[in-house]
Amino acid sequence: QVQLVETGGGLVQAGGSLRLSCAASGRAFSNYAMGWFRQAPGKEREFVAVITFSGSYTSYADSVKGRFTISRDNAKSTVYLQMASLKPDDTAVYYCAGSPLFIPKTIDQFHYWGQGTQVTVSS
Repeated sequence: QVQLVETGGGLVQAGGSLRLSCAASGRAFSNYAMGWFRQAPGKEREFVAVITFSGSYTSYADSVKGRFTISRDNAKSTVYLQMASLKPDDTAVYYCAGSPLFIPKTIDQFHYWGQGTQVTVSS
């Protein structure tokens, strides 16, 4: 089992920045690819970004490419999502998730989930 706790959400004006953190405990964090997802009211949960266990590979949704950066610190068992140039459309609950696969491709390949942190971007 891996337990995940997200922090860093909040209210920010459009154009601003936030950094989300996801702290992991339990099984070896460095064995897992980590992803960030988000879910806006009335919408399905959607992929935001993923990083491999070593951090050598990252991938982003087109909607956040160039604005968001995923990174990880295996020594601290933490994955981060640096968000810049935020838009009102980025408003959602953001979840981190862990997968035992090298490069998980689908949401159901992520086995462990945090409880989420709210990000609200005002216009």
